[in-house]
Parts: sequence; C-alpha cells; structure tokens
Amino acid sequence: MAQRIPGARWFAAGLLPLASPAAAAGLDGAALGLLWALPFAGMLLSIALVPLASLRLWHHHYGKIAVGWALATLVPLALVFGPATALDVALHTLVQEYVPFMVFIGALYVVAGGIFVRGNLHGGPLLNTGLLGLGAALASVMGTTGASMLLIRPIIRANDHRRYRVHTIVFFIFIVSNIGGALTPLGDPPLFLGFLKGMDFFWTARHLAGPMLLSLAVLLALHFVVDTVLERRDRAAGFRRDPTPDAPLRLDGGVNLLLLAAIMAAVLASGTVKTGIELRILGHERSLEGLLRDAVLVAVAALSMAITPRKVRRDNEFSWVPIAEVAKLFFGIFVTMAPALLMLKAGADGSFAGLVRLVSDAQGQPIEAAYFWLTGGLSSFLDNAPTYLVFFNLAGGDPQTLMSTLAPTLVAISAGAVFMGANTYIGNAPNFIVKAIAEQSRIPMPSFFGYMAWSGAILLPLFLLLTWIYFR
Repeated sequence: MAQRIPGARWFAAGLLPLASPAAAAGLDGAALGLLWALPFAGMLLSIALVPLASLRLWHHHYGKIAVGWALATLVPLALVFGPATALDVALHTLVQEYVPFMVFIGALYVVAGGIFVRGNLHGGPLLNTGLLGLGAALASVMGTTGASMLLIRPIIRANDHRRYRVHTIVFFIFIVSNIGGALTPLGDPPLFLGFLKGMDFFWTARHLAGPMLLSLAVLLALHFVVDTVLERRDRAAGFRRDPTPDAPLRLDGGVNLLLLAAIMAAVLASGTVKTGIELRILGHERSLEGLLRDAVLVAVAALSMAITPRKVRRDNEFSWVPIAEVAKLFFGIFVTMAPALLMLKAGADGSFAGLVRLVSDAQGQPIEAAYFWLTGGLSSFLDNAPTYLVFFNLAGGDPQTLMSTLAPTLVAISAGAVFMGANTYIGNAPNFIVKAIAEQSRIPMPSFFGYMAWSGAILLPLFLLLTWIYFR
C-alpha cells in the first residue's frame, strides 16, 4: 500500500516493518514500527518542557500544540495506510474512547464542583492527613475521580494560610487520585474492565487490601511527618495559624451527593446490564447501555448546573478552565497514544515484543514482579485501562484461572495499573485535573518532570517494598 502513495516511501521505510493489504482495511499493531510512537513522545515532552520554556506560550497555545501532535499522527497514517484508515483511527478514538472518557470526567467535575464545605478548616498535619485518609476511603466507593473532585477544593481552602502546600497536593494525587481506588471495580477503570471480563466484584477487596493498606499506611505516615516539619517552618517564618474566625462546618449543595450516587449507579449498571444491542455511531459500534450511560451522565451534569445555587459554585471557585485544559490535552494524548496501544496489543508480534517476553520465565510461568512493573510502568504513560487488559490477556485471560491459580499474577497486574498511575501527571485522569485546580488556586505545582522527581523519590521505594513483600 505504501509504495502506491507518492512521497510516502520514507514513511514506509521508517514506520513499517511490513505492510499488508489487511493493514489498509484496519490498522494492525503488528504492522507498526516504533517511529509511530514519536508523536506520543512529542506530546508528553511538550507537556513536560514547553511550560518550563515559556509558561505564557503554553497557557495560550496548549490546545493548538495538542492538535498539532494529533495531526502528526493522523497525517502520516493517511499517507501510509490511506485516508480511510486515518479517519477510522480518529473516529474510533473519538467515539469509543475520548467522548465516553470526557463525559464521565466532565460529569464528575460538574457535580462535585457543586458541593461546598462551608466553615473554617485548619489545615494542620492531623487534619490534612485525615482528609487524605478520608479521600482514600471514598476513592474505592465513588472512584478516584469522584473522590478527587469532591475533596480537592476543601483541602486547598483548608491550607490557604500555609506557605508550604505543594506537598499535600502531591500526596493527594498519590493517595486519593490513585492508590485509594484499589478495593472495588468502581475505584479505577482497569478494575472495572476486569469486572466486565468476569472478575468477582469483591475479589479486589480481598486480594489488593494488603498492598493497598500498606501503601496508604506508609504514605499517610510520611505525609504527617513532612507536614509537621513544614508547618513548624511556617511558624518559624512568622506564618500564624489560620487567622480566619472559626465557623461551624456546613455542606452546601448537598443534593449533588445524590447526583454523585446517580453517576456511580449509571456506570455500574452499564457494566452489569447487557442488552446485546450495538449501535453504529460514525461507523463505530457503541453498546446501547454505554450510550444510555453517557446520556444519563450528561443529564445529571445538566441537572446539577440547573439546581445548584450559583452562590455555591461561586464560593467553590468553580471554573471551566481546568476541565477545558484536560479536554484539549487528553484529545492529543488519546490520538497520539493509539498507535502505541496497538503495538502493545499486538503482543509478541508487535514492536513491544521484547517487553512482552519479560513477563514469563523459560518454563512459561508468570513472573509477578515483571507483571507488576511492566503493567505499572506502561500505565504511567499510557491509558492504564487498555494496558491492564493487555497484560490480563497475556496472563491467559480466563477470569476463573486468574482469580484462583494465577491470583498472584492478577494482583500484580491490578496493583501495577492502579498504583503506578500516580507516577506521572498523565498516569490517571484525576491527576491532571487536581493539578489544574491547584494551579488555578495559585499553588505552584511541580512541572511534569518535577512531579516525577516527587514520585520517584517517594513511590519507587514504596513499590520496591511491595515487590519484595508481595511479588517475589
């Protein structure tokens, strides 16, 4: 196919280890060379480096940069495989992945943004650590995104008198936006996909409780120590305790708690009720239950906007800016990520075959540590849900076997996908939203690589400890 396209020979040489007629009808991950991952790498490096080079440029043009990298994926696809294939990839990403993702994230953002904790919270070590623990408990019930959206603004307001606040937001991402969601399929998308594949709803609670509780204990204790030291520095520098007069705590916009429950119910129902009806949207199939779920989420978000008093959202400093940033950047991420995911899904036949071979020993037995680190490492940069499915299938894909004989392997896959989403800002959707909300509140969050320095210093030793205890 490539040789029939004028000017495309250099693309074929660098991007295609082979080209077949089948690739023109539907993009085959086994037919893609590693150069197809360059736009994704460019997208990540743009997120990491452009704000450092020129924050003003980034704030004004990050949407254009995301679209540019998306085009850097789609235009070569059109030249090498034909416009139909490029359009197919774009529409697949839009219909089956991006729109459902943004509808879910957007609904949670709108509904949680209508809940305001009124009163004065004093952001000291005990309260901050308690709020992080509460967020971890809520994350497995309402999902890491729901818990993050519910608590991030209260914890920011509780610490508005503090000079040192960045560490609490970073730990918030570690604990609430990621690791806390490990106990149920509602907690994080990878576990929900396992549930759809036939995993028992309570299997994760029984098998991931140990690694999760150990991780939370270490992180909460470490946060308490760090926060205590930094609070003393605040005092020594003349920063007083919160001077705002005490006021009783009160929850405004409480009706949105019912709407959050409606969102969780709609998501759970879409995974458990199977109509068998598939509808084609722009040439791509969506299940009826999935479309109904999205419709319910849009209706719930609209209802929240209609019935929540404007004063509540104004007091909550609700703004569309953070969710707009997420929408623009994740469009670029989803499109540029598509070839990398296809190569990963190709398994031993794809360009990532060397990684795939690392998860089994010479006798073909699974290596739990390899599953943990490879699932987690790739989930730190790729969408953790499809990455989870790839390694789920590499381990055999049979839920009954994985829940029994190969339970340690599935624990490694699940923990890697959920826990290591905390390694980068893009590892899990709420990470970026929390960052955007914090920056809107004038908290100078670390850069992309700065955040990875935090996660590397704190999380990597923790994950090595988990490997030694659980995945040897």
